[in-house]
Amino acid sequence: MFRQSLRLAFPLMFCYFLGFLAQGCGGRGNERQEKRQDTEAIGQQPGKAAPDSPKILFFGNSLTAGYGLEPGEAFPALIQKKLDSLDMDYQVVNAGLSGETTASGKNRLAWVLDKDISLVVIELGANDGLRGIPLEETQGNLQAMVDMVQEKLPRATIVLAGMQLPPNMGPEYSSGFREIFPRLAEKEGLHLIHFLLEGVGGVPELNQGDGIHPTAEGHRLLAENVWEVLWYLL
Repeated sequence: MFRQSLRLAFPLMFCYFLGFLAQGCGGRGNERQEKRQDTEAIGQQPGKAAPDSPKILFFGNSLTAGYGLEPGEAFPALIQKKLDSLDMDYQVVNAGLSGETTASGKNRLAWVLDKDISLVVIELGANDGLRGIPLEETQGNLQAMVDMVQEKLPRATIVLAGMQLPPNMGPEYSSGFREIFPRLAEKEGLHLIHFLLEGVGGVPELNQGDGIHPTAEGHRLLAENVWEVLWYLL
């Protein structure tokens, strides 16, 4: 059923190839664009933690940024609310940027690595896969980002968010792409979210009209997928 849903949603994914990701598919107007700009202002999420509390950095693309949603609806903000409800003294930093590939993320990462960061969640690769970027390039860029975090923040914990592609990308490419994340996590001793979009990808009612970006309800499920890995690390 999941694969069938992905097949139905796949034509809409060509918006990625045409470069419409940052503006929304089908010309959805200025409202979403304004929300996107507000959400993607990199910074701390409102919470109970003190400004000098240990930080959790979410570094990714439009999924992390919460494209098309209010800032408080994106899954990093929901993680902050969860931390606050448990009186856990951590400050979430959302460094998501729509359209980000692993190549551009590699070039941007150094600018957001603050010395107070104790945990880094790397959520990148989906745009690479949807654009058919060679697997070796994607893996090399992810490796470079891991190396950068380990060098600059040797005590920080790194979590890698796994991603999968629709079967239309071809079985060999899709399979190879899926294996990048667990292979790198095992090699570097990273913690792995096996599939960030588990239970959300390809489900029409949990995604916006473009068939790609999760709704607010979809982000609640993404937050649960992330929290399953984070709760015992913190």
